[in-house]
Amino acid sequence: MKYTAEQFEEINSLLLFDIQNPLDGIKAHSNAKTETISAIKRLFDKDLITQVDGGYLTDSGKKAAEQAHALLGFLK
Repeated sequence: MKYTAEQFEEINSLLLFDIQNPLDGIKAHSNAKTETISAIKRLFDKDLITQVDGGYLTDSGKKAAEQAHALLGFLK
């Protein structure tokens, strides 16, 4: 099974978070790519982030972001 384009964009959005600094959130501005804005909203709907336009990682979101960063590290 391959990642869908939507899942890939969600993973890329999780990589925007600095997992070493939980007080460092993100904000999807209105001029961001439509795909990114949609991915961030889906992360909010999945309770991985605190705001519909970004915010901070939830506990589950922190785990997901850590896994995304780890996978990227393995692939480098």
